[in-house]
Amino acid sequence: MSEDSLYLTKELMEKLKAPLGILLKGNYKSTLYEMIENEKPEKLISVGDFTSNRIQEYGITPSMIVVDNKTERKEMKPVSFPAKKVYDVKNPAGTLSRDARKTMIEAMKNDGYTRINVDGEEDLMTLLAVNEAPLGSAVLYGQPKEGVVVIKVTEDKKKEIRNLLNEMSKERV
Repeated sequence: MSEDSLYLTKELMEKLKAPLGILLKGNYKSTLYEMIENEKPEKLISVGDFTSNRIQEYGITPSMIVVDNKTERKEMKPVSFPAKKVYDVKNPAGTLSRDARKTMIEAMKNDGYTRINVDGEEDLMTLLAVNEAPLGSAVLYGQPKEGVVVIKVTEDKKKEIRNLLNEMSKERV
């Protein structure tokens, strides 16, 4: 991956509308509990304010959250989270900034609860989370108006995500 920012293309935007993992709909509390209990993810990473709030309401505390204090582009109060380490990063909409990529790599090295506050948009950081997370981890993100998507981090999933990252443009489109 290059050292510069990467930008979302129209083609990739269409691909990313489909869930990248297992879509849990409705009240997914028991399903999520069961998955966590059975699989015991290496790291549990939550991307997005609504999802991060919801799973904590369910009594599930992820290892890491990635938030921008917005839900569907509307400001919301910051997610409460017992972070031991906090990162602040700029990542404009439709972009994976160099700073965001470096921060995700660094944040994955932490053992304690970690929070990444994004000035801009955190959605595409889901790709970085899967790419950088240890095998056996799980990444959660919201599928607007549908539910939560659970991505199990495997070698095959990492390869799929690297292919998506390689489809991003090195120039703003």
